[in-house]
Amino acid sequence: MIDLRRITRTFPAQERKSPPLPVLSDITLRIPPGQYAAMVGASGSGKSTLMNILGCLDRPTSGVYRLHGRDVSALPPDELAKVRGEEIGFVFQGFQLIPRLTAIENVMLPLILQGVSEPERRARAEQLLLRVGLHSRMHHLPAALSGGQQQRVAIARALIRRPALILADEPTGSLDPDATQEILSLLEDLHRAGQTILLITHNPTVAARAERRLTLQGGKIVEEG
Repeated sequence: MIDLRRITRTFPAQERKSPPLPVLSDITLRIPPGQYAAMVGASGSGKSTLMNILGCLDRPTSGVYRLHGRDVSALPPDELAKVRGEEIGFVFQGFQLIPRLTAIENVMLPLILQGVSEPERRARAEQLLLRVGLHSRMHHLPAALSGGQQQRVAIARALIRRPALILADEPTGSLDPDATQEILSLLEDLHRAGQTILLITHNPTVAARAERRLTLQGGKIVEEG
């Protein structure tokens, strides 16, 4: 599924004569299909940079990233966007729902952009909202939903294209303890159903719920459990 080989990422220095800033250094990682892994690290550890590379939002400076056996690290922008849209579902801390759209409309949106017919996209969205326990609130706007409910809508939206990989970036970071437990239980249910998940968090307690735990520090994976 995910195969990273000696990934590095450096950024140009803000001052002209300064050396480039290394953010990721020699990252080698393999996540097989169906695994639920969590990556934990403090602010500045390189989590967001690695997330962007894994999500095909950025490219490594060096090294190889293979997704499903395909080297995506050197794809042209249009091919990279296609991989991102078809293979990866994103879940963010801030939900990223469109306020003027109802829950079901938010979930259907990726399929509208993909050109799927209205009956099919509505049927798939209803099925996913039922799966995440929000079928009865599918016509509510985000403002009428709790934080945990909004995140469940976001997870349903991430699943609507049937992606091979779910990337969850601090999915419980804005939630209270009860809602956090609801979202972590939902991710565990998805994992049991065979979904590949990589969760990125600063919270070791959240990471402990995953099948596999990785620690990122100073741009390197320093611990695995």
